[in-house]
Amino acid sequence: MKSGQKLILVLILMLIILTGCLYPKSELAKNQIPNEQQLEMIQQAVKQYKEDTGGLVPIKTKESDAEIYEKYLIDFTELKEAQLISEIPGTAYENGGVYQYVILTPDDDPQVKLIDLRTTEKLREINVKLDIYRSKNMYPPFGPQIEKGVYQINYEKLGFKSEPVVVSPFTKNNLPFVMDETGEVFIDYRMDLREALEEYPHDFKENEDIRSILTDNFPFVPAYSLPYTIKNDEPTFLLNNK
Repeated sequence: MKSGQKLILVLILMLIILTGCLYPKSELAKNQIPNEQQLEMIQQAVKQYKEDTGGLVPIKTKESDAEIYEKYLIDFTELKEAQLISEIPGTAYENGGVYQYVILTPDDDPQVKLIDLRTTEKLREINVKLDIYRSKNMYPPFGPQIEKGVYQINYEKLGFKSEPVVVSPFTKNNLPFVMDETGEVFIDYRMDLREALEEYPHDFKENEDIRSILTDNFPFVPAYSLPYTIKNDEPTFLLNNK
């Protein structure tokens, strides 16, 4: 390497190091950790927006059949134009963060919650490999059946050397994936639900969707999940409600 090239390389490395030193740690972390103040700010802004507009909520249009926890994404542009917020939260995907802000029960009492987008990275990787596999094979790579209509995934057929997992935003458990009979992949939250059922009071009955025990007690939603119910005090899949 010529001396001039070495000098340029050294200067670039010094710039990277200095940038890291000068950039506050709080700024580096701000888009990674849920901020209760930011969440509450958006909650109040959504509430005010609904009052000012006669019942409307600031959401982006999404497919009508979208799953309930991914269906109502907040439109920050609407909130800014209404002068209800001055800037998009640093934790929001739209501002470089790792969370999507969503609304639950928009028609009644809109509740602002978060989707942790880090859980979707591995899901996207599985789906890419699954699309390639299904372009060449008639059936999805089903593994052993867990319950009727729900299967483990044969990752070896997809080219994975080990079973993929995601870190739960609720408990930090390593959560596996499951596949329904159509070949669609979901995050399996049974481990989180089991802990929540043990920790928080509830009166769920069989055939009721129990995922609200997570949204009632955490700032997150169980995105990309199948519905669950309770049977013999254990979480189980509720496929007839999918």
